[in-house]
Amino acid sequence: LFRQRSFAIESLSIGRTNEPGIMRLTMVVDGAKSAIEQVTKQLYKVIEVRKVSDLSDDARVERELALVKVTCKTASHRAEVMQIADIYRARVVDVASNSLMLEVTGPTPKVDSLIELFRPYGLKELVRTGVVAMTRGQAVGRPDRADRLKLVS
Repeated sequence: LFRQRSFAIESLSIGRTNEPGIMRLTMVVDGAKSAIEQVTKQLYKVIEVRKVSDLSDDARVERELALVKVTCKTASHRAEVMQIADIYRARVVDVASNSLMLEVTGPTPKVDSLIELFRPYGLKELVRTGVVAMTRGQAVGRPDRADRLKLVS
């Protein structure tokens, strides 16, 4: 659906919602407003899609999760990595003799920044989720008008 039209999908995340049988897909598309509009039109051609919302201009909360395995060759490196993790509110989720695995959650720029700070120590492994997003405020979607896809540019 998207490859033929060369849309630049930066992130894709799918998960269950509070409504049984309803899944929410959050997609980050890099492109001009016209590209977002074209993606929206293509998605409405998919029968299972109930609603597409472009959150580009909305007040929203967006988060991404990353697991980062950082090399810690010395005790001082380990202490430095843990100090950086603390500043970013990252959690240590696994400890090995020569590495730490950390979990960081936040907006994409925060995740990017932390990864760059860990890079000089050596990244043994890295995995990131796609971005998830919701509009701010009290509005709550209903199953018959479910926000099935969120586009964030």
